[in-house]
Amino acid sequence: MAPALRSSLVLVLLSGLVASGIPRSPLRPLGKRSVPEGVVDGIEVYSTKINCQVTSRFAHNVVTTRAVNRADTAKEVSFDVELPKTAFITNFTLTIDGVTYPGNIKEKEVAKKQYEKAVSQGKTAGLVKASGRKLEKFTVSVNVAAGSKVTFELTYEELLKRHKGKYEMYIKVQPKQLVKHFEINTDIFEPQGISMLDAEASFITNDLLGSALTKSFSGKKGHVSFKPSLDQQRSCPTCTDSLLNGDFTITYDVNRESPANVQVVNGYFVHFFAPQGLPVVPKNVVFVIDVSGSMFGRKIEQTKDALLKILEDMKEDDSLNFILFSGDVTTWKDNLIQATPENLQEARTFVKSIRDQGMTNINDGLLTGISMLNKAREEHQVPERSTSIIIMLTDGDANTGESRPEKIQENVRNAIGGKFPLYNLGFGHNLNYNFLEKMALENHGLARRIYEDSDANLQLQGFYEEVANPLLTDVEVEYPENAILDLTQNNYQHFYDGSEIVVAGRLLDEDMASFKADVKGHGAINDLTFTEEVNMKEMEKALQEQEYIFGDYIERLWAYLTIKQLLEKRKNAHGDKKENLTAQALDLSLKYHFVTPLTSMVVTKPEDSEDQTSIADKPGEVPLDAEARSVIPSMAYQTSYQPPQKPYYYVDGDPHFIIQVPEKDDALCFNIDEAPGTVLRLIQDPVTGLTINGQIIGDKRDSPDSKSRKTYFGKLGIISTPMHLLIEVTTEEINLWSGAVRDAFTWLDTVTVTQEGLKVTINKKKNMVVSFGDGVTFVVILHQVWKKHPDQQDFLGFYVVDSHRMSAQTHGLLGQFFHYFDFKVSDIRPGSDPTKPDATMVVKNHRLTVTRGSQKDYGKGASLGTKVACWFIHNNAEGLIDGVHTDYIVPSLF
Repeated sequence: MAPALRSSLVLVLLSGLVASGIPRSPLRPLGKRSVPEGVVDGIEVYSTKINCQVTSRFAHNVVTTRAVNRADTAKEVSFDVELPKTAFITNFTLTIDGVTYPGNIKEKEVAKKQYEKAVSQGKTAGLVKASGRKLEKFTVSVNVAAGSKVTFELTYEELLKRHKGKYEMYIKVQPKQLVKHFEINTDIFEPQGISMLDAEASFITNDLLGSALTKSFSGKKGHVSFKPSLDQQRSCPTCTDSLLNGDFTITYDVNRESPANVQVVNGYFVHFFAPQGLPVVPKNVVFVIDVSGSMFGRKIEQTKDALLKILEDMKEDDSLNFILFSGDVTTWKDNLIQATPENLQEARTFVKSIRDQGMTNINDGLLTGISMLNKAREEHQVPERSTSIIIMLTDGDANTGESRPEKIQENVRNAIGGKFPLYNLGFGHNLNYNFLEKMALENHGLARRIYEDSDANLQLQGFYEEVANPLLTDVEVEYPENAILDLTQNNYQHFYDGSEIVVAGRLLDEDMASFKADVKGHGAINDLTFTEEVNMKEMEKALQEQEYIFGDYIERLWAYLTIKQLLEKRKNAHGDKKENLTAQALDLSLKYHFVTPLTSMVVTKPEDSEDQTSIADKPGEVPLDAEARSVIPSMAYQTSYQPPQKPYYYVDGDPHFIIQVPEKDDALCFNIDEAPGTVLRLIQDPVTGLTINGQIIGDKRDSPDSKSRKTYFGKLGIISTPMHLLIEVTTEEINLWSGAVRDAFTWLDTVTVTQEGLKVTINKKKNMVVSFGDGVTFVVILHQVWKKHPDQQDFLGFYVVDSHRMSAQTHGLLGQFFHYFDFKVSDIRPGSDPTKPDATMVVKNHRLTVTRGSQKDYGKGASLGTKVACWFIHNNAEGLIDGVHTDYIVPSLF
């Protein structure tokens, strides 16, 4: 429970010619021509903006950099970002001269092949992938023509963790040159209320502090802004290089009136727990220290310095011992020793005498320390309400005694038996860090790399401070039985002062009236139970404000935590278990668009001779992995509906969009969740001039929760530009404008209106059929409900029964599917609802998790609905529709 706690971003923009076959222009006299300020090797970076939005510790960050090539020849520009392992990139777009090339997140091997193919064909391509153990580097390079502009936009998300009583967002900024518009903006929303907020930067002068940096907080909201002018960025008054080279850090904490805080939005919950003012549980610490020959010199001196500082922080109720290992094992004392002033003085003398020598016997060193802790507990040498911790420091691999990593892991695991955590500190890079990490994780601890820098002693001391003050042991977070699904980790061996436990999950019943959570743990004096109970309706009302940041943050936070924990479990898993954990993490990574160690993001830009679309967006099958290809569907589906033999599309109900695909003898479906009053573009054909828009209405008593509220289409607007025709359809009347002439009808009429190229038939209280010549026919269905119904009101359904005369350029939420597209379904498996299996779908170069369900087809009448089996695409059809659903919002019906 003492993980790395800093969010970091290194922003570097590299410009210039690289070894990519771009010819260097010959030198020639420039005469009086001057290079504009801020231009480096022909490239001007004129805007860099970092926008950070934090809601309930979950940070959503967008980095946007704009540049222009002012040289006479093409230049290659690279956008490099380094993030900590705790961050996941979620989106990347590259815009060149107004044309946007989106990034596509794919399974890593699939992405690698696509990238290599693009490069082999001579195309400029960018590959975004995770690499390294501590930092993940993301690089995108693009060839920019002379005079062209390029925009890089990167989005990443991260859960900020509490460390020493505060959350810290760390941004390392290195623009490498003066930037005309440089700014960092951070908005924070915390439902518990913000208790402190600060921001600082290592490169900020007093002048900058006064005018470029602003910070404020009040109640639940906080804001930090850093906007240095061009002159403020100069390293000196007449310099052309930038002083923006260092750390920008934002820290804050929340009010702690209650030890726990539960938030529920759209069927997902997050539970934060951090009690204050509890007495510290006495701890029994054994330090297992590598003193092999490779630790000689500065390493051993820094280790001794750190141990001396740690001894100053030991409390008298604590117990300790030192185990030194090289080729042999040496113990300071035979048993644990209480940290009295006299004993601590003796310990300092021992630490100062430590010398490096011999080989590296990790196995015997650890087993000796574990045996000592077990013996102390069994023989009651330590208080019953105390907790044990073992901390090992090594700089190399085992090379004497038992040297096989797998066997050492097994020995340590059996000796500890789950009774206390093991923390492994790896000094430097010449060691098997994966081995240390696996061994720590399977013993409820963690691994930390200590870097061979001048502050290595402070790194060691800082780690100890994280685990120095346990407040609770054997912590269990409990929820009502049969009420929760897909829970993240909810039990911890230790809770340390200044940190925080975060648990997330899904609600089985989104309509439950109240939510209760219990946190139980052993304290220094007695056992404690903390109960948090919230009224769901009151919470929904209070959390409406959070939309000021971003709406689905709890669901994304749950997915983020779940992926992190699946990847951790995967490190120690084998065989089928490892494959299963990998598949789960991969599915969630693709569904929520996270770049993880299992996925990569590819951005491709074709040459000028090709269409201005990225390779990643072209239709085509994305190869599935071997496991997915080998799956034989184990479930069959029955449906009472026989799909028509020609394409058939409609939107009805809540609103539910249905896309029939006759070639597949199957259907796809999705919902669009938007607020009442929103107008959506359903169809637009620039060739025929036909456009259909729909306006959303809600129930009479509308719910603020986008997941639980019911919405429908209450108005439709049909436009024919060549005919100067507008048709407005509501649940009460139909208005036809031909030029300035208006014909008005109600749903009590049975009438047919015809003119050249148009036929409109209204069938009393049933439907309206609109045909534009031969080949374009729409049907509007009227749904009427009981007028005195407390909630529901009348609404409309819209059906496309013939579209073959519409052009290939037709688009819109429905219109984009008028053209043939392919999809493949595999890996059919049980879902969270036993009656609705999940599957993996590959469509439009996206890999999605979809759910089998059904919707009603009322094409034959509002009272004659038949079930249509379909694959449901989640999250407002993300990955199925082009772009995102908000791209289809238009300002008005016409």
